[in-house]
Amino acid sequence: MEETGGGATAYGASLAGGGFNFQKFARQPQTIVRFLSWIFAIVVFACITTEGYVNPSYSPHAKCIFNQNDSACNYAVGIGVLGFLACVAFLLLDAYMPLMSNAQERKYAVMADLGFSGVWTFLWFVCFCLLASQWGRTHDVSGIPEDAARATVAFSFFSIATWGILTYFALGRYRRGVDDVAVPTYTEPPPDHHTPYPPTYAPTAYAPTTYTPTTYTPTTYSAYPSSGSDVYPQAPFAANPQPQGDAGYQPPSY
Repeated sequence: MEETGGGATAYGASLAGGGFNFQKFARQPQTIVRFLSWIFAIVVFACITTEGYVNPSYSPHAKCIFNQNDSACNYAVGIGVLGFLACVAFLLLDAYMPLMSNAQERKYAVMADLGFSGVWTFLWFVCFCLLASQWGRTHDVSGIPEDAARATVAFSFFSIATWGILTYFALGRYRRGVDDVAVPTYTEPPPDHHTPYPPTYAPTAYAPTTYTPTTYTPTTYSAYPSSGSDVYPQAPFAANPQPQGDAGYQPPSY
């Protein structure tokens, strides 16, 4: 239904992060149908505004060519002008859609497209029925541009088809949503029913390490050898004796 180029998409548009590809955008069926709807809307309101009003022979005021029912002409012009502006707005929105990084914003854009396209399909159907009915009741066609009247009725019918296709495209994009985006998810491995534990944590046989006891032999040390008596000939820290020459010196007292 829509060309995606093989990449991941969300709500019918490629994910954010890439540049705008005009050739890819122009080849999309949705863009082509919306452009046709834009052309058909121009034809409808242009035919009525340029040739849709004539002066009858018995009245100085211009009347609508559709059975002199001004309401029919005004309705067709209003639907055509609003449809023309809506096509331009939604074309710009379709071009901006790949640049939207928020999926919620894309959802609102698709919902707006779906709602407007559905409503305008119904309004174009009412417009076609009204114009066809009033043109069938027009008996005096002298001085009336019949080609303009028939073109208005025909392109009103074509607009029903194009806006219906746009509604179908918008509905498809809304249903898909973000399902086109492949989100990696973690899945647990299937449990092994042959063992009471998962295969990753299956217990293994435990082999305890055995230790052989050995006899402890204490280390013996020989006595420190001593030569002679333990009595020292003199104290190791004896006071130094006074020199013999200074034995009679006494320090002066002050």
